[in-house]
Amino acid sequence: MSLTILAAGCKDNSSGPEGPNPGIISEEVTVNPSGYAPLTAQIDLETESEVTISVKVTGINGPESDISYTLNQSGNVFEIPVLGLYPDIENTVELSFTGSSGTSLGSRTYNIRTGSLLADLPSIEINVADRSQMIEGLNFVSYFGHITDGSPTPQRPFMFDSFGDIRWYLNFSSHPSLSGLFYDDGMERLQNGNLYFGDGNTNMIYEINMLGEVLNTWEMPGYGFHHEVKEKPNGNFIVTVNKFGLNTVEDHIIEIDRNSGQIVNEWDLRESLDQNRTAWDTNLADISVDWFHANALYYDETDNTIVVSGRTQGVVKLTENNEVVWIIAPHKEWGTSGNGTDLTQFLLDPLDANGDLITDQSILSGDANHPDFEWSWYQHAPLRMPNGNVMLFDNGDNRNYGAGSIYSRAVEYEIDENAMTIQQTWAYGKNRGNETYSRIVSDVDYNPEANHAFFIPGAVNSGKRYGKTIELDYDQQQVIFEATITPPVAAFGLITLHRTERMRIYPN
Repeated sequence: MSLTILAAGCKDNSSGPEGPNPGIISEEVTVNPSGYAPLTAQIDLETESEVTISVKVTGINGPESDISYTLNQSGNVFEIPVLGLYPDIENTVELSFTGSSGTSLGSRTYNIRTGSLLADLPSIEINVADRSQMIEGLNFVSYFGHITDGSPTPQRPFMFDSFGDIRWYLNFSSHPSLSGLFYDDGMERLQNGNLYFGDGNTNMIYEINMLGEVLNTWEMPGYGFHHEVKEKPNGNFIVTVNKFGLNTVEDHIIEIDRNSGQIVNEWDLRESLDQNRTAWDTNLADISVDWFHANALYYDETDNTIVVSGRTQGVVKLTENNEVVWIIAPHKEWGTSGNGTDLTQFLLDPLDANGDLITDQSILSGDANHPDFEWSWYQHAPLRMPNGNVMLFDNGDNRNYGAGSIYSRAVEYEIDENAMTIQQTWAYGKNRGNETYSRIVSDVDYNPEANHAFFIPGAVNSGKRYGKTIELDYDQQQVIFEATITPPVAAFGLITLHRTERMRIYPN
């Protein structure tokens, strides 16, 4: 619920009648204005003259924990979002005013009280934090772990800072449409700065702002959402879906036109791949139904293709017309696709560190590993690197068909589409073993400006259930930031989170 404060708890730091003054005509502070974002507020303000306003939420751990933002427009009537409040304290929020000539017009301080954190949210332990090197922003967590009581319980994204303090979260438990939110892979930020996600209960795509207000929705008649939605550069959405009326699941992709809402393309993976391949059938109840299990994808604008991760098959690159370009997977049991195409021609051949072909059949088939090369197993979260390489989270479930060691990795592959070869160029995580082994979910990320990688195991069971977000110097593989996220009760008895992102709380 929201709480409105009429000019209460405010301290005026502006100058007197003879000095600079923003000339505030009216003001109103509302805590949690949408009712769904308890650590936010909105300040409605009117000034006599045109001003530019900067916002600062004062941190409790010194200036490094401050959150500051300058509104990108000037005016005299404002609805100012206040993001990054702490729970259960009286927060100090300062607005600074600048006149049209660039002259400082003073500041105004507000003391904003918030309620306690939701009990379902996790404890956060900061293991490493080199704040001088960390990428700026908060840690945005697409959280799974929560307590359930048999009734619909929405998944709850949250953001925490480098000190481990939760500074933002959404709670849609009272929302008319999202009270049973299941966003699966999680939320991400649109090009326009808002958040977006798919919901497996309503089978819709949502756009929301940081206050939790729903701004737009897109339907997908005839299909059910699961796992992933990605925004293309042109604004359209590519979505992993179930097609209703079939006896298989998680094997279709659609594209939704952003403006019209129409479905403008469909990829039927039963046609382009072999739904009878069962090489990776360990731990699956019914491989004939969930034979591919699409869990992630990305769009490659350099050649208008999509790259799709199938947890139980491998990683596949497809054209707009659903034609296979290449397959990252062990060379075992690949036959003919549903449309009659020989799939073995699309299998990538591994290279060693010297660029020579690896010809050992036990390595090609995935029964053994090469010192320079390992296939990924039950992978998640592929992404295109700036150099064109593919990075992904190699979960390691059923590694070497159950004969391999227990570990997860972030791994990068260089692919030569002309020679149809694949070379492992970078990896992290193998030496950490059980403490970062996550057989399901999980994420990787890469920031080219800082040359930092993120390794994010989301469902670790190493004596207790937890997830981690780990920021690395890519070249040195030195840990710059590491946090352990422990839920009071892990979702499904296992999952803490699916993904995390480092992002500024205020959109750019």
